[in-house]
Parts: sequence; C-alpha cells; structure tokens
Amino acid sequence: MAKVENKGSNILMGKYELGKLLGQGAFAKVYLARNFKTGQTVAIKVMEKEKIQKVGMNDQIKREIYIMKQVRHPNVVQLHEVMASKEKIYFVMEYVRGGTLCNKIIVKGKLREDISRKYFQQLIHAVDFCHCRGVYHRDLKPENILLDECGNLKVSDFGLSAVSEQLKADGLLHTTCGSPAYIAPEVIKSKGYEGVKADIWSCGVVLFVLVAGYLPFCDDNFVHMYRKISKGEFHCPEWFSSGVCKLLKKLLDPNPKTRISIPQIMEVSWFKKGIRHAKLEKEDDDFSSLADVNSVFNASNIHPSSTEKEPEALEEKPSLFNAFDIISLSRGFDLSGLFEEKEKFKDEIRFTSMQPASLIISKLEEIAKNVKFNVKKIDCKVKLQGPKEGRKEHLYISVEIFEVTSSLFVVEMKKIGGETSSYEKFFQQDLKPGLKDIVWAWHGDTQ
Repeated sequence: MAKVENKGSNILMGKYELGKLLGQGAFAKVYLARNFKTGQTVAIKVMEKEKIQKVGMNDQIKREIYIMKQVRHPNVVQLHEVMASKEKIYFVMEYVRGGTLCNKIIVKGKLREDISRKYFQQLIHAVDFCHCRGVYHRDLKPENILLDECGNLKVSDFGLSAVSEQLKADGLLHTTCGSPAYIAPEVIKSKGYEGVKADIWSCGVVLFVLVAGYLPFCDDNFVHMYRKISKGEFHCPEWFSSGVCKLLKKLLDPNPKTRISIPQIMEVSWFKKGIRHAKLEKEDDDFSSLADVNSVFNASNIHPSSTEKEPEALEEKPSLFNAFDIISLSRGFDLSGLFEEKEKFKDEIRFTSMQPASLIISKLEEIAKNVKFNVKKIDCKVKLQGPKEGRKEHLYISVEIFEVTSSLFVVEMKKIGGETSSYEKFFQQDLKPGLKDIVWAWHGDTQ
C-alpha cells in the first residue's frame, strides 16, 4: 500500500485506505483507495496546495469541483467528495475499471459500427446533460473518456471546461483550448464560439475515430491539416454505412450555425437504433453556486492571493498535446510505434503557437544569443548557425513560420547542416526550454 500524507500510515482522513498509484501529472497523483467503512473502491486525486497556488490554479480547481457536482450522470465520472488537509487537496472520485476509450482503440483498432453507436449514444447523452446545466467540456477525446467493467462510457477530465458564467457580452466563449485534432474550426479562429457547437464537433471526431480507427483530418503538413479542419474536408472509408456517413457530414460541418444540434442528432434514425436511456439518479445540490465552492475551499484552508480573479472571470491557457495526440497527428493514427523501438531524433520538428510571428522570432534570437549562434532573418524565415566545435561541422537550422489563422501559427524547424547529435543536444538543452512559454503544442517525438 502507498503511504500518503501521514508517515507510517496509509489511512487518509480516518476514512480511506490508500493503495497503488494509478497515475500522475505535473500537479496531481491519483491513487486507488478503499473506504474501509463501506468497502467502496474509489480513485483519489491528490494535489499539493503550494504547487496549485504557485501556478494560479485555485480558480480552475474550484470550477472543476463545481462542474463535477453539477453533472451527476451515469455516463460522467462522479466526484464523491472533496477533502483538504493543511498541505493537500483530495478529490474522491468514482473508480472506473475499464481504462480509457483511447486504450481500447489502440488494442482493437476500429470498432464495429454497432459498438461505436452505443458509445456515441452514451457520449451524446452525457454531453447533452452537461449542456443543459450550462457546462461545456471543451476537451472531448478518447483519452478523456473512460469505460467501466460493463463497457459503459464515462466522460472525465473537466479541467478545461467552461460554465455559462464565463460567456462574454456577445454570449460566446473566447478561450482557445482543447486538443488540436478534436478542436472545432471556429475555436481556432478566436472570434468567439458556442461551447455547445464546439463540443458537438469534437463528438463527431470521436465518432469517426471509433468507426475508422484513425482521425478524419490527417496530414503530415500541419498547415494543411488545420486548413482541412477549417473547411471540414474529410472522407469516409468504404466500410462506413450510409447512415454514419450522413451523420458525420452534419457533425463535422465547419459552419457552426448549420452544424447539427443535439436534439436533431437524437432524431437521426442511425442514432436511435438500439438506444437505451440511462437511469438518472436524484440530483445532488450540495454545491448550488460557485460562491458555495469558494466557501468550501476557504473552509479547507485554501487562501487565494489578493490579486486572484473570481472563478467566473477566469480564462484558461490552452492545453498541450499528450502522447495520444502526438501519435494521432504525426502518424495518421498508425499505432505501431507504441510496440516498436523508439525512432531516432528527427531533423525536422514542428510546433504550434498562439503568439505572433514577431514574438516567436524574438524568442529564437534570444536563445541564439545565449549560445552564441549567428542569426539571419528574412521575413518569417530564420536561419541559425552554431559555432564551430572542434572537427564537427557548423550546425545550421532553418526556421519557417506559417500563419494558419490570425491567432494560430505553425513553426517548422529543420536541420540543414551539421550532426544530428548536436541538433538534438541544442534542442533539448536550449530550444525547447527557451520556447516553452510560447509553444501551444509540440508535434512529433519531441516530448
């Protein structure tokens, strides 16, 4: 048994016996646990207050609690309770045994259409329930969808979700966030978007992946990929039925005004086939407002700084790619790389950024100056030349910036001279750390 919080003891708050570590991220660890009074198995997410406060995540966590308390649905992972000690915060959540939908796709490849339909039905019902309570997920993808031991779907990870209180005066959301492979075209354009319509687009991408086994918008050139997303350019494989093809064209409509709505989805004959409606539990109104969540946090010894914004005013930063997104985009959903020897460091590297080209170039110049590289600029092209190192050739790197939209740029870096080992060393020690503040997502095997 893992020991957390109290040395020499694996009993948390006199209630839960902590077990093995299930996973961990930059700000949290998740443990298997058992309520030793009831015998119920749960997952407990453990977060350190100091880390949370340092990066200004207090409001985001408050909102996540509020949201998870609002969306109590059989197809949404449940938050049982929140506890706090002097140093840590604990989310006690439903333990979902079947792993992620992502893992199922990795193992099985494309799924049978009837199984895909079942998952899609459950996904739509869960998302509709969230929307009816003013909650917009904004990061729907297979890795954020779990499966229980009975094969039922559970939506998880509301860390990037928004609530209706965050809508601007125009009635729209304006934060660009989510995973690029699943993001709706109007979100990329940064002119405001409806959370409902953006989630529907992501559901469409998930449906395509379920039935096809790969992503609908794949291209080795990321500028081309984003253009395909903006135009809704995709092709259904020959094994797709006419019913799923017709539905996908309506789900992946690049115009949010004409994109199909959830009530319309529920009337589609393909969708209604074999449908089963989950039994809803009695609503839990423990937290009726964001103010209530604030009071709970204050009672749990969380003291926000005096400059902290109220939860409803917070705007989040875009999320980074995870391993699943990288595999999906860079290899057209070819998952063989998971079972093969790791590839050598590549001479060509790409990343996306929400910062203007001028700032990207300025960052490159700053990094180059620190390591005594020469810099040459021509419009949105930059060439870096490394110093001579003994008998080794000069390292030459070409950088080109492509504008996808007014607020989204793809940057391509290529080694055009010198040794790959020198390039990798420069990238890992200088380029990657130096660019971390402006990179939205790295593309390829750079993480």
